[in-house]
Amino acid sequence: MFSVLALLVGVSAHASNAGVTANEIRLGASAVLSGPLGPQTADYGAGSRLLFDAVNEAGGIHGRKISYVTLDDGFDPARTVENTRKLIEENKVFMIYNNTGTAQTAAILPLVKASRTIVFGPVTGASSFRDNFNPLMFHVRASYGNEARRILSQIKQMGISRVGVFYQDDGFGKALLGELKRASESEGVPFAVEVSVDPKQPDFAAAAATMAKAQPQAVVLGTAGSTFTSFIKAVHASGAKPTFYGFSVASLDVINRELKDKARGVILAQIMPSLRSATVPVVAEYLELLKKKSPEAIPSASQFEGFVHARLLVEGLRRTGRDLSTESFTRTMQNVGEIAFGPFRARYAPESHNGSSYVELAIIGGDGQLRY
Repeated sequence: MFSVLALLVGVSAHASNAGVTANEIRLGASAVLSGPLGPQTADYGAGSRLLFDAVNEAGGIHGRKISYVTLDDGFDPARTVENTRKLIEENKVFMIYNNTGTAQTAAILPLVKASRTIVFGPVTGASSFRDNFNPLMFHVRASYGNEARRILSQIKQMGISRVGVFYQDDGFGKALLGELKRASESEGVPFAVEVSVDPKQPDFAAAAATMAKAQPQAVVLGTAGSTFTSFIKAVHASGAKPTFYGFSVASLDVINRELKDKARGVILAQIMPSLRSATVPVVAEYLELLKKKSPEAIPSASQFEGFVHARLLVEGLRRTGRDLSTESFTRTMQNVGEIAFGPFRARYAPESHNGSSYVELAIIGGDGQLRY
């Protein structure tokens, strides 16, 4: 248990241009940098920093360079709140950028409201944040609801009648389960079985046995990181061979590393353009900057997602101009209408900061690459 109220003592609305100096724009985030989701989140940050470094090398934004600090919270909402308080009060960041987690984002809302700090591009697709408009929060990625509907729509089109759901029993997993249940009702695709694990003490063998007993043709996984791959390994070990579907938060890099040839056939929702689409300018820019930084580096879907978040933020900062404050940035974004990077389009308006609804499904091929 933790008390947000106790941490709010001494937190007041910081200056609307706090974190903005003559030559710097300070960004920060509490993120899950350790545990099962750590490697994937680190990739988000690497993608963002790849763009920020390039922007800074070119002189910054209206003469200001971007700095970005991340603090590990281990996916613990209590640590998220403390980290965010530190970022706002001690680091004096201008905004919270690309923080991770559904429960974690919910936990910091009182802090950002009290300090009037913008939250830009949180790594959560929970519909609750989109359905309840928050003038200080700007989403980039499509919602989990968008993804759930796309997944179940395809399952329905394929005539699959026995569908299982696996999820991790915490705020993140329950958010995905909730979206799947809503999509189940709207698409008319009932679930044959729902199976969960405690992410802190998971029994994958038992979960896989329960799932296999229901004989699903397809299993939708409401999880990510090594929990995602560990469950698939356990299902394979049980002898069951359903088709696996995952949300975009399931990292292709982690899946390939952990499952190797068993990754083939896994279907993932994707909320960013394919890295194979080199004719899309934002894809070409990412690949070019990555090769310039490290010629041997392998392009990463998670890195690219962080890169697109950063590109959208940079575009908003540039359009805002030199007179940068919470109010001026918010006003600019609300009046921007649409920002498009090829097929990826993010939309903002005075009463909607929901960003993109772009979702495609892609299957992992024998070479470990996504095929759209």
